[in-house]
Amino acid sequence: MSQQSVSLIDVATYLPGEPIGADYYAQFAESDDLRDNLMFRAPRFRHHVGADETAVDMIERAARGLIERHGEDVVAGADVLITHTQAPDLPFYGAGGGVAHRLGMRPSWVLDLHNGGCAVFVLALNIARKLLSSGEGRTALIAVAQNAAGQVFDQPGVRRKAQAAVPGDGAAVGLVTLGDRSPILDVECRTYGEYHGEMTLSPDPPRKWWEPGTGELCIGFTESKITKVLARGNRQVPEVALAVCDRIDLSPKDIDLFVTNQPNRVFLRNWRDALELPKSRHVDTFDECGNLFGAGIPINLDRALSGGQVRAGDVIMMAGFAHAGDFAGAAAVRWGGRA
Repeated sequence: MSQQSVSLIDVATYLPGEPIGADYYAQFAESDDLRDNLMFRAPRFRHHVGADETAVDMIERAARGLIERHGEDVVAGADVLITHTQAPDLPFYGAGGGVAHRLGMRPSWVLDLHNGGCAVFVLALNIARKLLSSGEGRTALIAVAQNAAGQVFDQPGVRRKAQAAVPGDGAAVGLVTLGDRSPILDVECRTYGEYHGEMTLSPDPPRKWWEPGTGELCIGFTESKITKVLARGNRQVPEVALAVCDRIDLSPKDIDLFVTNQPNRVFLRNWRDALELPKSRHVDTFDECGNLFGAGIPINLDRALSGGQVRAGDVIMMAGFAHAGDFAGAAAVRWGGRA
């Protein structure tokens, strides 16, 4: 028996608050060995999660677009819920249960993903495709919240560092269903376990994240680590995208829209150059939103769809890598148009 087609039929997004300009961070900037590193060239704007805004709040607000276009029953009736939160509201579990309750869902499957990082939307698409095509339901909801910018990177001590000005917050939800309206053509997911743990927290004075202390949590970047991450990211994202192109018999030059995570401008340029794509076919919101981590791919896709950059029949290639390079994934969808 042939496997049923599974489609990504829509995405909806949410950006919290008003845009915050680069001058906000300029007022706090101090001498930093990494200030001039290409990894930390600041975007013009970004958004920050509200002081009392939870990941569940953000996802609920993102879901409004799906509810408006497809009806409350479609969202509430999803059989599978897959979530990812960059900075979980509580340390011991993700947002899955809270999202299900807030959206009135009773799904058979609730999965909170952590390892997908900035490429988590691709990982979630792969899981949703496998579950639905194997008979575990007809509809899946993917929900991603990036909320570290306003909570972690805006701590008084951290916002003086070069790394603080790059991240931005946002949330996105995707609706996946059985059927061939906007079929997921193929997905490639690769785990590079040898790089696990290379993205570290570096409070001063040193402590474990759960230990009491005065040092604020920030990412432990060094010139050596940055060089390695740049090399891995430059290689991994084109590799997984090309693997998908090869299996669906598509020349990379024929990708109609390339959608990636967006750590910085250097990666964005190198990735589209590697696939020989013009900038017009690689959507990004870096200067409006900064590094959106796992929410970057769906937020950029929604921006392209809402802006009329995608026509029915176009092939969308989504690709990204996570953390210090321990995961990468790519997914191709033949877009069938919004309902």
